[in-house]
Amino acid sequence: MNEKLNPMQRAMVEYAVRNFNTDLLTAKEVKVLIKEGLWGKEIHNWMTAEGYRFKEGNRWIHRIPTELLENPESVQEEKTQDLESDYFKPIEDIDGLNLLKQKEENRFDVMNFIPSVDPNYIAWGNHKDVQSIVKSRMFFPMFITGLSGNGKTFMVEQVCAKLKRECVRVNVTIETDEDDLLGGFRLQDGQTVFHKGPVVEAMERGAVLLLDEVDLASSKILCLQPVLEGKGVFLKKINQWITPAEGFNVIATANTKGKGSESGQFMGTNILNEAFLERFAITLEQEYTQPKTEVRIVKSAMGDKVDEEFASKLVDWAKVIRDTHADGGIDEIISTRRLVHIAKSYAIFGDRMKSIELCVARFDSEIKDTFLDLYTKIDSEVQQPSEEEMPF
Repeated sequence: MNEKLNPMQRAMVEYAVRNFNTDLLTAKEVKVLIKEGLWGKEIHNWMTAEGYRFKEGNRWIHRIPTELLENPESVQEEKTQDLESDYFKPIEDIDGLNLLKQKEENRFDVMNFIPSVDPNYIAWGNHKDVQSIVKSRMFFPMFITGLSGNGKTFMVEQVCAKLKRECVRVNVTIETDEDDLLGGFRLQDGQTVFHKGPVVEAMERGAVLLLDEVDLASSKILCLQPVLEGKGVFLKKINQWITPAEGFNVIATANTKGKGSESGQFMGTNILNEAFLERFAITLEQEYTQPKTEVRIVKSAMGDKVDEEFASKLVDWAKVIRDTHADGGIDEIISTRRLVHIAKSYAIFGDRMKSIELCVARFDSEIKDTFLDLYTKIDSEVQQPSEEEMPF
């Protein structure tokens, strides 16, 4: 055992003495310490060492080493609001609890997974339904599908931001496996140490787990079967059972419904296991928003150079392209994300046609020229430049 507490350990022990009527920590007290910013990797490793942890039934209990405090009685008598020490400063208030941050020279691994609120975000589509589910704090996995660039992931993040819910986002690829998701052994300070993965992190924090582009996954993602049942998961590498905290949920986003992409438009997507898909309670289909709302989205991305006429014409232009794509007349599409890129380019350059040219340059020459020519027919104030004038 330690004969002397370091600053981080002392701050955690002092807080526990002041606020808990016991010198034993259950999962409930540990969760409070995490929210307070007083339980990071270093504290976790210390409190799970021999002598500080024992098993009571099916749960682990941590013993607070109050005997290592110089004057534990005087600490108990101090008021909770006097918690601040030379090592911590309050930086944010979440649900009435202070999230504390250690000074730079004594920092430890404390992370805040609540997304930042985007002032330009405009709620639409499935926003209300997603918000109702997240707000309920029920375990209710959902699968959100729709064409690229129509705000699926952004919507989930902004719902969590508004509700001040932690969101752990995992970008899934064909290489994603159990080690990436649940955790594995890593070399740390010359020793092999088990590090829990993002899925376990989300479960223990009661956060929203966002599986982004889940249809890119291989069969290795089937390690999440028990997680999608809300029953917890067994980490066989360290012989430990993880029970999800209250509020934990899983949301997956994808361009397909997990059945592959017949058109080949979404290369790399795979046919997902039916048992895996069946574990999602509902599937939300996210279409491109109505023109009126999309105009608002485009205008919000223009910053100080809002051009309502340009925003309206861009949305009309995108709609014609999407309708043509739906009829099989063209292989490419202009997404809401692409319109936002154009709007931001306009905020920088102040030139309608240049903004469009730069943002459609990603398409092959034939498609690019078709898109540019179509816009000149919608907007009489611009004309398609000659090859000599093209900026690329």
